[in-house]
Amino acid sequence: MRLGTRGSALALAQAGAVRDRLRALGADVELVTIRTEGDRILDRRLAEVGGKGLFVKEIEDALLDQRIDLAVHSLKDLPADVPAGLTMAAYPEREDPRDVLVTRNGATLDTLPVGARIGTSSPRRRALLLAARADLRVESLRGNVDTRLGKLAAGDWDAIVLAAAGIRRLGLDLAHATPLDPATFVPAVGQGIVGIEAREDDAVTCDWLRKLDHADTRACADAERAYLGRLGASCVTPMAAHAELSGDRVDIAGVVASEDGRRVLRASVNGPRTEAARLGRELADRLLEQGAASITPLHPEARR
Repeated sequence: MRLGTRGSALALAQAGAVRDRLRALGADVELVTIRTEGDRILDRRLAEVGGKGLFVKEIEDALLDQRIDLAVHSLKDLPADVPAGLTMAAYPEREDPRDVLVTRNGATLDTLPVGARIGTSSPRRRALLLAARADLRVESLRGNVDTRLGKLAAGDWDAIVLAAAGIRRLGLDLAHATPLDPATFVPAVGQGIVGIEAREDDAVTCDWLRKLDHADTRACADAERAYLGRLGASCVTPMAAHAELSGDRVDIAGVVASEDGRRVLRASVNGPRTEAARLGRELADRLLEQGAASITPLHPEARR
């Protein structure tokens, strides 16, 4: 099987882990590195150049053209809609979904100096940082994890925000990294989840991938992605949702905010895990009833 992936260190680490698990089951798997438009454009915010789909289009095209047989993605990079003919065949167990504040000196979000400069390219992170501390200077910072850590070490920034999952998957041991409470600093939809995509009609590959699927992670992914789809949100939208399982029930919390952090809407719902997708849509509807469509860019369908 040919496994398609982006070429960043994190993407290769995630793809390599999937390859190794499949090989342990007896499959013959090779990695195929594919450069995406998002990898080529590093000098502008994603919101300005087309959004999350920039990291997946070339890979999904390769799947549809049968140049690869499966693709490994960070689920938070995937738009809500999967192209016709493709399916999310497996979600391995979720890694830590939290965001992490990384500093040079051990400062926390509460103890950073007034006017501290924080680097992130995420509208969600920007909005939540400013909602917590309106005095912060939150400025765009793109590039791979090593690039961002290098700029922090060089003194260009007082802090940066990274995903805990990426830090762990890269095996990094950061001296001054503080996890942010997911109850208030709600993670991105799908954060910490690796999604494995395949062609719907490729029964052989899908049979292999079913062996990697983690039922609890799929329930959370279904809830969060249904929320994303109902909102019609994109990467220009400061929004988030995080689902957790408690026995046979799903608890899902969501947030929609203005990018300046001045307006933050929050809601939560819970119910049977068998209704995870419905709960995600219900959560989105609750935020829309609060006026979510009036404070941040959403797809026109979400306003109806």
